[in-house]
Amino acid sequence: MGVFRREKGELHGVTVVVDTKGPKVFIGRCWDEDAEKIVLVDADEFEDGQQGRSKEQYIRETAKLGVWKKHDRIIVPRVVVASVTRLGEIAPA
Repeated sequence: MGVFRREKGELHGVTVVVDTKGPKVFIGRCWDEDAEKIVLVDADEFEDGQQGRSKEQYIRETAKLGVWKKHDRIIVPRVVVASVTRLGEIAPA
């Protein structure tokens, strides 16, 4: 078990799905979160309809196969966030 830093939020170190109010979804390890932003590391991003798949299909496939890192770090502004879910809570495809 790693070191968890509660000052960085309860999701620090947990792989999460950050769905946005728009077409994008981000999946990565939560590094930090506050009222203004969520910071993900070793993250991937997907846009609805990309490669003929929906956000839901992409999320379920990632729950089954794991995250393919595209970005070292992504900062997602809270104003665009629709939901934050632990990847482990998603039923795989």
